[in-house]
Amino acid sequence: MAIEVEMKFSVSDEAELRQRLTKWGVDLGRSEQQVDSYFSHPARDFSSTDEALRIRRTESRVEVTYKGPRLDERTKTRQEIEVSLAGGEIAATQFEQILRVLGFGSAGEVTKSRRVGHLQGRGRVVTVALDQVDGLGTFLELESIVCSADVAEARENLERLARELDLGVTERRSYLELVGLSSAQR
Repeated sequence: MAIEVEMKFSVSDEAELRQRLTKWGVDLGRSEQQVDSYFSHPARDFSSTDEALRIRRTESRVEVTYKGPRLDERTKTRQEIEVSLAGGEIAATQFEQILRVLGFGSAGEVTKSRRVGHLQGRGRVVTVALDQVDGLGTFLELESIVCSADVAEARENLERLARELDLGVTERRSYLELVGLSSAQR
């Protein structure tokens, strides 16, 4: 079972953060637009069970992702199951139709521009994602995908990297939760 171990941080000074990442050898790739459509389950409240189901659309791919409940109080560690839809936008639209026929509703949408790089941390590759989230601002994510036996080590690795990069306090809420809060405060 694949487990996503993730930490997310709000970024106040993007230029300064990019300099720190460059010193660490992180080469952030080109910016890619991502549109995430989230779905609500017909029989259970994903916000109560801390689960998520989304379709992610980018310029080059479409992915369906299920995220299970968070497994700890410090990070966003959770089971993640991801499937690529080979048929692109047509397949995404058809899959969305299947979900609606089954009773799934729309839970919201998150649009962001993402730049991705990688760094080594204690022999483990860590994905570094710099996100510009519409309506929210800039965030940095550190992520490792591991088997369940390696979760504790991966979490400690990310926490150590976050301290060494001086990233501050982790943000455990999802972008969908933050977008909802932002909309409610307007």
